[in-house]
Amino acid sequence: MTTTGFTDPRPLYTRATEQAAALIKTVRPEQLAAPTPCTEFDVRGLLSHVVGVTRRVAVVGEGGDGLAVEPVAEGVADDGWAAAYDEVRVRVLKAWESDGRMTAPVRVPWGEVPGHAALSGYVMEIVTHTWDLAEALGHPHALDPELAEFALDTARRVLPDSRPRDAETPFDPRREAPEGADAYGRLAAWLGREPLSRA
Repeated sequence: MTTTGFTDPRPLYTRATEQAAALIKTVRPEQLAAPTPCTEFDVRGLLSHVVGVTRRVAVVGEGGDGLAVEPVAEGVADDGWAAAYDEVRVRVLKAWESDGRMTAPVRVPWGEVPGHAALSGYVMEIVTHTWDLAEALGHPHALDPELAEFALDTARRVLPDSRPRDAETPFDPRREAPEGADAYGRLAAWLGREPLSRA
């Protein structure tokens, strides 16, 4: 899974999207208005964002201007989210197949970076949003801890404590993870999230 000097994120991205797809398939229409730990989104809004961002990742991989792609999906039927996500994630996997894409510079919302760094950031994003969705749904599936460890390592590199988080940063300030938190709990805390209260 390594190439010259960096970890190839493509196998991890594939696994992360498979995990997300399996969870999205469990969403029932009556759950779409439920809250998520990502406070700006309910479940429907989160799914719209996930599909929209994944479309952006595809466009970046295809060599297009991903920043011109709004990170939302409009017009998806309540029972259509699983199909919408499957369609865009398969497009991403094809777009990023080339080894050359790993080293070529690409433009993403956080700057111009090599492709492997961009895709690593998108692993972090989909793994985090999968946890958000799992929280909203009451954790119907166990989540892959290796994906969370990779996402957390990426988060610590791109959002270190030395980098202030402001209105332009799509994550809240870091929280302290609860003692004994698993990899997803530590990732969520690093990105400023709290588990939903089940009271």
